[in-house]
Amino acid sequence: MAKQNDNQNGGAAIFVERETYEKNGKTYFAHFIKGTVRGREVKVQVAPHDVGGYAVLDIVFNGADKAELFLTPYEIKDEKTHRVVKGNTYGVRSYDEDGQVYECPVKPLRNSDKTLLNMLLR
Repeated sequence: MAKQNDNQNGGAAIFVERETYEKNGKTYFAHFIKGTVRGREVKVQVAPHDVGGYAVLDIVFNGADKAELFLTPYEIKDEKTHRVVKGNTYGVRSYDEDGQVYECPVKPLRNSDKTLLNMLLR
C-alpha cells in the first residue's frame, strides 16, 4: 500500500494480489487482498462476477502479481419507503505503458470476505 489513489478508502492504494493453486490437476489463480485489522493479518478473497471474468482478470493482471483495487460508491433510494441504501462496488485496474486503462469488476467471494473488506476500508 504505497501510493495515493482515487479510492474512497482515504489513504494508500490497496492492491489485489494473485497466486496459483492446484485443483484436480489444473492450475488456477486465487485473487485476494492482504491487510491488517485490529493487529491481525487478514486475507480477503475476491472473484469476478461470473466465470468469464477470470479471462478478463488475466488481461488486467497481464502477468503481474498485483493490480490496484478501486471503489465506486453507489446510493439507491427506495421511492416508497424513502430508505437510502449506500455501498460500494469494486474493481481491479491496471494501466499499460501508453496509459490505457484495463478494468474488471470483482466482488468479495463470501460474506465473511465482504465483512473483512469493509473493516479494511475504514
